Amino acid sequence: MLRFGFAGVLSLILAVGAASAADRRAMDLVRQALAAQGGEAQLRALGAVEWDASGYRNLLEQSERPEGPYIPEFQTIHEIHDLKTGRFAQRMNVAVYPAYAATSGMTVDAAAAMQTAGERRSAGSPDLVVYARERMALSPERMLLTALDAKDLRALPTKTLQSVRHDVVSFTFDGAPVTIYLNGGSHLPTAFDYSGPMARRGYWNYLGDATMRTYWSFWWLGKGGVRTPMQWNIEVNGLPDSMFAIKRQVFDGPLDQTLLTIPPEIRAAYDPKVNPTDLEQRPLGSRANPAQELAPGVVMIPGAWYVALVRQDDGVVVLEAPISSGYSAKVIAEVERRFPGAPIKAVVSTSDAWPHLAGVREYVARGIPVYAVDVNGPALSRLIADPRTSKPDALAKKPRAPVWRFVSGKTVIGAGPNRLELYPLRGEASERQMMVYLPEHRLLYGSDPFQRGRDGSFSTPQAVSELTQAVTREGLAVDQFFMMHIGKTPWTALADVAAKAAMGDTPTGQY
Repeated sequence: MLRFGFAGVLSLILAVGAASAADRRAMDLVRQALAAQGGEAQLRALGAVEWDASGYRNLLEQSERPEGPYIPEFQTIHEIHDLKTGRFAQRMNVAVYPAYAATSGMTVDAAAAMQTAGERRSAGSPDLVVYARERMALSPERMLLTALDAKDLRALPTKTLQSVRHDVVSFTFDGAPVTIYLNGGSHLPTAFDYSGPMARRGYWNYLGDATMRTYWSFWWLGKGGVRTPMQWNIEVNGLPDSMFAIKRQVFDGPLDQTLLTIPPEIRAAYDPKVNPTDLEQRPLGSRANPAQELAPGVVMIPGAWYVALVRQDDGVVVLEAPISSGYSAKVIAEVERRFPGAPIKAVVSTSDAWPHLAGVREYVARGIPVYAVDVNGPALSRLIADPRTSKPDALAKKPRAPVWRFVSGKTVIGAGPNRLELYPLRGEASERQMMVYLPEHRLLYGSDPFQRGRDGSFSTPQAVSELTQAVTREGLAVDQFFMMHIGKTPWTALADVAAKAAMGDTPTGQY
């Protein structure tokens, strides 16, 4: 230690002392907040919390414009936190009017996870266990206790939030920072930031680093003097993600054991060692629906997100770069396997929706030109600029400038029988999408403005009409078409969709 000298030793002592003082201040602030919320003993004694809520999630990844207004997915949520045993249950009904409605859920305990879709139940993955643990530990009834029990709790400088001075404390949970903002007057938590797995679920998974800020408001004095917020507003990376309001809350009431019970057959099927449902690790394509050749040298790879490969004389063009850099790496390997020695000359991303462009970074990392609609430039630039310190991909490890080819009108790629023509759709619902036409085969790739149901009907007749109008506008002769979620289909299947919609008095979402 002498080699540091007196000044060095003194600095070290002062630093340790300052850290200890910050730790003591952090504990004092959290205990003060616990007292304001109803008391540490009262909160630790809670055995279960159950609530019902209504709200919405903004479809940031599916809305017509990234700046908003956003399409809302309305939600009703039922959630049980069995704090004594660590069991967790969630059931959620969602609806995007008038397009679709669905029910989903999960049940998690110490040994297994189950997921539900409608009436169908199946074994969940280990990431559901992580989500349930974080959801309970960072919920209002446990947040301050989680902070107080953390070994690295520390105080940060005060901050003004919503025009009010807030005390700030921070700690680490599941390897990621949690920052709590405590109101300087009431001492209750106004908001918290978190950057761990719960912040990177779903749409946010593809953005790399993500910070979720949850605002709690409309506090309610409840049973035993415990106060909890009735309104949650959630932002991720500064964008408005969701909001819900609790309309019924019960402390230590009788629990619905059917929702908290995992059947033996599903428990037996649960594998705690299976890879998490990470988009980077998703396998290419679908075993149940193998790749097929739509025309000579034109290969469609079905799956949850379709990709197409178009062989031209001087290389291969890839249609779509879905879901992740890891998925794109698998597509590139498939190109090398199917077309040995043929370079990938371009990738075409036809939409601003994240399933279409989330894998663009892998192509940029390899210097491959990216074709996209001109109005999607800002979204793509943001994707390239997003930091990836938590999950670095090839571009994060070795940054490289992108080669953009923005499409504002008819654009031709290649020559010969598999030449491609790109056309922006320019519709209201499809403003940020474009179609890809193979004139020699009279085959159209229509991007993803609408879906097809199991009964053969098509969703969103407005979007169907925008695609058919664009084909007419450009004078294209189409016999067959395919899309991100639709296999090769006769063009005539779309002929009467607009006519049927025009005969209805109210939208049903299916035509």
